[in-house]
Amino acid sequence: MLALDALPLSRKQLRSVAQARARINLWHGAVRSGKTIASLLAWLLAIAEAPSSGLIVVVGRSLQTIERNVFEPLTDPALFGPVAAQVRHTRGATVATVLGRTVHLIGAADARAEGRLRGMTASLAYVDEATLLPEAFWTQLLARLSVPGARLLATTNPDSPRHWLKQGYLDREAELDLVSWHFKLDDNPSLPPAYVAALAAEYVGLWRRRMIDGAWVVAEGAVYDMFDEQRHVVDSLPAMRRHWLGVDYGTTNPFAAVLLGLGTDDRLYVVDEWRHDSRRAHRQMTDAQYSAAVRRWLDERNVVPEWTFVDPSAASFLNQLWSDGHPNIARARNDVLDGIRTTSTALDSGLLRIHSLCTGLLDELPAYAWSSEASERGEDKPLKRDDHSLDALRYVLQSTAQEWRQLLAASFAYLSSPTS
Repeated sequence: MLALDALPLSRKQLRSVAQARARINLWHGAVRSGKTIASLLAWLLAIAEAPSSGLIVVVGRSLQTIERNVFEPLTDPALFGPVAAQVRHTRGATVATVLGRTVHLIGAADARAEGRLRGMTASLAYVDEATLLPEAFWTQLLARLSVPGARLLATTNPDSPRHWLKQGYLDREAELDLVSWHFKLDDNPSLPPAYVAALAAEYVGLWRRRMIDGAWVVAEGAVYDMFDEQRHVVDSLPAMRRHWLGVDYGTTNPFAAVLLGLGTDDRLYVVDEWRHDSRRAHRQMTDAQYSAAVRRWLDERNVVPEWTFVDPSAASFLNQLWSDGHPNIARARNDVLDGIRTTSTALDSGLLRIHSLCTGLLDELPAYAWSSEASERGEDKPLKRDDHSLDALRYVLQSTAQEWRQLLAASFAYLSSPTS
């Protein structure tokens, strides 16, 4: 049915396809390491062998991630040849047909999704990004795989070593009817070297160890441990070609606005910041006063940002800015971990510099740390203290990443050159 030699598979991928006969089969490791293609191939073979009784399900964080991570590859003839024509799915539908079998798609964004499994009897399940699922949902899914010979096949990027999937399953592999395969980026034979270099440039610190090396490592210590005042702080600035503004709103907490510029030297610079700490000033400001103050500050610098990205939870302040005619207002992208990773990459690559006048941001950077209590629970969370300018920086960097990400490779190349 499937010509394995049609795909550029590594020995590890082929071995995992042949050995995926346990009740629980886990592919884990680095991004783009080949684990998804191997697992999908094993899943197609499992569908061909699945008993006629019991449902076949695909589970992911959302229907959209299932479509992107599972069905887009499956329907690509370049990857799966003639078999791709036997995979039929209409975007947005919760049912698909694969090799003539009906397949049910289930999004599991939170614990409430567990109810979608109640009363179900399943013979085969495929799970995309398993660490993102609620543990209760995973447990219920295993309970529903009650048909004799039922199997679960799952992929995941690594997370904290205290994550429930690591401690409850991978670490107990010898005790369970479970087999797993660990992949590093080097295990994918089909990636061009230039792409591997570009991908490696996008991950630093904690994320590099997880997403490139495929390691289950804990978040600990300083969040921005690559920050070096000698390297990242400057006293003068080149001319700026573009400006963007990030705003973290606060009433009793400090209000912080961070102005990010793209210099003529193709580097990013935190040009300036404006802060108001009501506790220190013994005076709170209204939304209208904040709006006017930020406008005066920008006017004094003769800067009109292309976009102003505001803390998305600050609805009243967003409305005030719109009412005051502040141009190009947008809700900031606010995934904390993605934003931290983006900021870490910009710092580590040398792409980002900070002007010495930005004392609020510079005071916060060295002390920003991971929560040890959250790490004990298997979660990655920074301590929520003294982070207002850092949040504003994270908002503007993450929200503009598509504008400057292409500069990373050149920045890393400069750092690695003999004369840098």
